[in-house]
Amino acid sequence: MPIAFIKLSQSLTHLIKHDGGAQSISTIPLNTYPASAAQNVIALFARLGLEQLLLASIFGLVLVRYRALIPLMYVLMVAHFVGGKIVGQVKPLALAGTSGVSTPFLIVAILSVVGLILSLIGRGPASTE
Repeated sequence: MPIAFIKLSQSLTHLIKHDGGAQSISTIPLNTYPASAAQNVIALFARLGLEQLLLASIFGLVLVRYRALIPLMYVLMVAHFVGGKIVGQVKPLALAGTSGVSTPFLIVAILSVVGLILSLIGRGPASTE
């Protein structure tokens, strides 16, 4: 539940904040960009927020109705973290300072790995009795 809540709060930040969190949280120097370029970055952050909102909704649905899919939910979160790290290395952002998303992102990743392990413990082959 905490991971779904964190995803929901991240999505709402991207959708509601005037800069989508691009400058205020991620320290992307939007004030140095031409207005149209800054608007494009903000629009991309809003689209990211929509995707996070949909993912948080799926996580909520899994928690309420389809609990057997919880391990898959954790696999998606771990894959998202690893994929984000790889993409960040290949295509890094030019930031004006230290991004405020590093620590929460790492916390969610650690919680996801722990959750995945815990969700798989005791899940051996189904018995036929």
